[in-house]
This record gives sequence, structure tokens and C-alpha cells, in this order.
Amino acid sequence: MLFIRHATTPGTRGSCFPTDEDADPSSLTRAVVVASAGFAGVTAAWVAPVSAARQTAVALGLAVRETAALAEADCGRWGGLSYERVAEEEPDALALWLSDPGAAPHGGEPLTAHAARVARWLDGVREEPDGVVVCGVGTIRAALAHALGLGPLGAARFDLAPLSTTRLTVTRDGWRVAHVNRPL
Repeated sequence: MLFIRHATTPGTRGSCFPTDEDADPSSLTRAVVVASAGFAGVTAAWVAPVSAARQTAVALGLAVRETAALAEADCGRWGGLSYERVAEEEPDALALWLSDPGAAPHGGEPLTAHAARVARWLDGVREEPDGVVVCGVGTIRAALAHALGLGPLGAARFDLAPLSTTRLTVTRDGWRVAHVNRPL
């Protein structure tokens, strides 16, 4: 399964909590150039239900199925806010969220719920291991956490650039990580 982090957005550039926004045109242009290489052998493609993921998939020439399970964790009232602003205005709530994956002080979805949702989806598509997923960084980290048996906080240690790829391969008893954060 090839995961592609969607193109850069204004929120990515501003270090903001995820929200639904369009991809930067310059980042999409890069995806179009990459698409000329094609995706031979792709049996299925899925996209997170956000504009940047849909736009990236289209730029890559992928016919996709929008899949709710691939959405980022709902950050509640923090969606679209910069990490810096949240750290200034709600330092205790941010510290709790960063230390307890079951907490959702922002009123959204706990990281444990997001991780479980992504793991269920991933295990449900084991029969289509040559598929492509276009989504956000948190969902890719959740997939890595599932493959490696890490908790949601352990997976947060992975840096994943926009338009990078992460590949998971199916094994008899789970998933193996083939590569992480490889340029598209």
C-alpha cells in the first residue's frame, strides 16, 4: 500500500492543526510533473475527504474513492489554528493532548480513536495491497503506528513531507514498512 501525503496547503506552511483547505497551486504543479511517471500496477486508489487530498490525487492522475476512514483526527476547535497560538492560549490542554492519546481537550477526536479507525480500514483492504492512498500526515502516522505496533504518540516521531510516499507491504500476520518519507 503506497501512502502519499497530499500537497502542501496554507495550513501546512503555517504549522496549523488540520482543516479542509485547498492545496497550494505550486505544490500541485509538482504533483502533475511527477504524475508523468505514472502508477503502473495500481489496483485501487483511495483519498481522504479533504480538498487538498482530492486535488493531489487528480493531479497525479488517479481515479479515487473518497474514504471517510482516511480523514485526519478531528481537532475540534483547534482546526485551522496554528500550533503556536494553541500553545499560547491553551498550554495545559495542548500538553494534555501531546501526552495522552485518549484525550481530546479540543472537543474533537482522541488520537486513539483516529488510530483505531485507520487500523480497521487498513486491515480491511489487505486484499488490495497495491493500492494508493492520498491523505494527510496524521493518517499516515496512524498507519505506521499500526504496522509497527506503536501507539499514536510513538508514530508522531515520523517526519513526513508533503508529496512524500510511505509504503507498507502485507505480511502473513500484519504489515511491514518498506519505506518512509521518500520523495514522490
